[in-house]
Amino acid sequence: MAIKKIIKIDGIEIPFKASATVPRLYRLKFGKDIFKDFSALQKNVKEGDEENSGLDIESLEVFEQISWVMAKHADPEGVPDDPDEWLEQFNVFSIYQILPQLIELWGLNTAAQVESKKNIAKLTDR
Repeated sequence: MAIKKIIKIDGIEIPFKASATVPRLYRLKFGKDIFKDFSALQKNVKEGDEENSGLDIESLEVFEQISWVMAKHADPEGVPDDPDEWLEQFNVFSIYQILPQLIELWGLNTAAQVESKKNIAKLTDR
């Protein structure tokens, strides 16, 4: 089951979507594992702070890629095929304001998948 959320970035309401398809889309587009990247990104953001951001370029790139994949998944026709083109619509914005919302969306999706698996197991007596 997919979960959608509208997140305001630079005054623009952007739909994001999390589902089991996101890791595949991420892997196909960027050739990387979203679970490893998301985990490392969360760790790096926790260690930093908004006032004195010490995030490296790789962390920012991962954030941009994950954001783009989840936005493209929510609005395939409205989001450009190129992440750079999508990012062009925004002025500079804080990763510290947006990432927690994406983490929440991803967490809700993961919880929904776990619950679905439990229900299937009950129905099939496994």
